[in-house]
Amino acid sequence: QVTAASGHTVVLVDQSDEILKKSTKGIEESLKRVTKKKFADQPEAGAEFIEKTLKNLTTSTDAASVVHSTDLVIEAIVENMEVKNELFKTLDKFAPEHTIFASNTSSLQITKMANATTRQDRFGGLHFFNPVPMMKLVEVIRTPMTSQRTFESLMHFSKAVGKSPVSCKDTPGFIVNRLLVPYMMEAVRLFERGDASKEDIDVAMKLGAGYPMGPFELLDYVGLDTSKYIIDGWHSLEPNNPLFAPSPLLNKLVEEKKLGKKTGEGFYKYK
Repeated sequence: QVTAASGHTVVLVDQSDEILKKSTKGIEESLKRVTKKKFADQPEAGAEFIEKTLKNLTTSTDAASVVHSTDLVIEAIVENMEVKNELFKTLDKFAPEHTIFASNTSSLQITKMANATTRQDRFGGLHFFNPVPMMKLVEVIRTPMTSQRTFESLMHFSKAVGKSPVSCKDTPGFIVNRLLVPYMMEAVRLFERGDASKEDIDVAMKLGAGYPMGPFELLDYVGLDTSKYIIDGWHSLEPNNPLFAPSPLLNKLVEEKKLGKKTGEGFYKYK
């Protein structure tokens, strides 16, 4: 959406036409919300903006067939290294030499993905934040093999789509999640020890630190399974780092399929 809205030609690729129809409808709805704010007094200009953006967007279920005319590939599929590497290996065979590959992963190593291809110098991370149309930040990740030219292209692209890029080396969690995930885990440990209630911890961080959500609200919003997946991955990389220690309570909730807002219950219950 943000790439098409900034005048770039975009091909959205997914597994089925059904998913793509749903995605396109979602983008249309999102654009309507954006135009309500952006073009409050100019409904005609708003309608034109939506039409123009949707013209820049086509869809496909065959990534290999569309990648030959692509300058930049942004992968945002399931957080599974093997599945990502399979995709990148395939696309590497069909993409032109100049094409840059980027992953939107929040927790996996970009270097490992780059190594699945023959274009390690044209590979980096572009980590957008949810909801992407609202959030201004993009983390641009460079691996030890990312060329200066590729890095500059990714920074330039981020600015061209209206975002504020920050750069980081390929380190677990990059900047935001590297600080955020251990903070949320510390909140869980504080609660596990019985030092404070989850409600009081949430209120304290909202009123004391000015955060829009408390750590337990945020965990439920992100999904407890996602948070567990991240912390388990980091724990396997650095088993002696106490910040990455797993949480028995978090594991128990995930086992019980209480994954947060998406299942109706996590640390809190949702109607």
